[in-house]
Amino acid sequence: MKALLLFACFFSAALFAQQKTSPKEQEELESALAEAGTSPVDYLRALEKHLAKYPDSPRKAELERAAARAAIEAQDSRRTILYGERVLAVKPDDVTILEPVARALAAREGEESAKAALKYATRLEELARQSTNASDREARALILQSRAAGNLGRKEEALALAQKAFDTYPNADAARETARCYERLGKLSDAARAMADAFTIPDRAATPADRERMGDLYRRAAGSDAGLGDMALQAYDRNVALMHTRELRLRGNDPNAAFTDPMQFTVTGVDGSKFAMSTLAGKVVVFDFWATWCIPCREQHPLYERVKRQFREEPRVVFLAIATDEDRSLVAPFLKEVKWSGPAYFEDGLSRAFEVRSIPTTIILDKRGRVFSRIVGFDSHRFADMLTERIKEALSE
Repeated sequence: MKALLLFACFFSAALFAQQKTSPKEQEELESALAEAGTSPVDYLRALEKHLAKYPDSPRKAELERAAARAAIEAQDSRRTILYGERVLAVKPDDVTILEPVARALAAREGEESAKAALKYATRLEELARQSTNASDREARALILQSRAAGNLGRKEEALALAQKAFDTYPNADAARETARCYERLGKLSDAARAMADAFTIPDRAATPADRERMGDLYRRAAGSDAGLGDMALQAYDRNVALMHTRELRLRGNDPNAAFTDPMQFTVTGVDGSKFAMSTLAGKVVVFDFWATWCIPCREQHPLYERVKRQFREEPRVVFLAIATDEDRSLVAPFLKEVKWSGPAYFEDGLSRAFEVRSIPTTIILDKRGRVFSRIVGFDSHRFADMLTERIKEALSE
């Protein structure tokens, strides 16, 4: 589904920019992308063929960004770097491209790749520091810096960066990177303790392989398994406290971190105002999750507004525009530029609560605050009718 939505985004990009290209080029592009279907490899191949045929296309920058996103989805590291760096040359702060490019470069051998990875990861860290509630992204940036520094032979610097990543946002990946740095320095006991952290932290990134790695490092350092269990228990006790501290820090930065029910959330308006979701009890609520960079969201907006007008005299229906941009400073200027009316709010954890993984996504809550319907992606021919019908059904229940 993620791939399908990604391709829908690219295809909508083509439709959005029809006026920029000749009818022939536009027709060829739409046909090629439609034939590519949902395969990221086929989609990327279609984009490359089009760029080869139209090297001076007025939409070259758009198409190269689409190629970068397709390469990321296809896990094609070479093309992620190739097209990603072209995008970053124009938009150096595009975090959706910046992190995958830094990660792909950090996984490569060679001084040139390591230096580039370090540059991009350092910029990623700077952007994370400028954002609120981005300590996890800051930690990921530090991990990538650590890997790049290690690839450059700067072992002590790599260790310091990995430890800083763990201090910033304790997680299994940072612990694993710290272990790798200690092992590179020949400090096997310290590496084993770091792997014990990776194994005992309740983290989706933790794997059974962490336990095996921990045991291997410990045996190489101590010569046997004696004391291995005690070390793991100590790590568990230590990390329970760390996770509690991390949760408290997150709650301090995100007032919604403690909630799972979206109706308990308070979201921030683009104008700085606060809006309590609890005031919507008993109403049908329609959430429109969008972003400034999402071209399908722009295409969907007039249809969304058409549906809103149909229910303007219905007080039991509320529409909320939810901006998902990581860089919030982009949202207000965008709204002014495109002249979208009505209030807009930052997601403030709603994406987490609703498990929104792709945009555009439209979610309808019924009058009891439960998810009644979820429309993922955008179909220009059916969206308005589909949304209208589902709102009516939610009202009738």
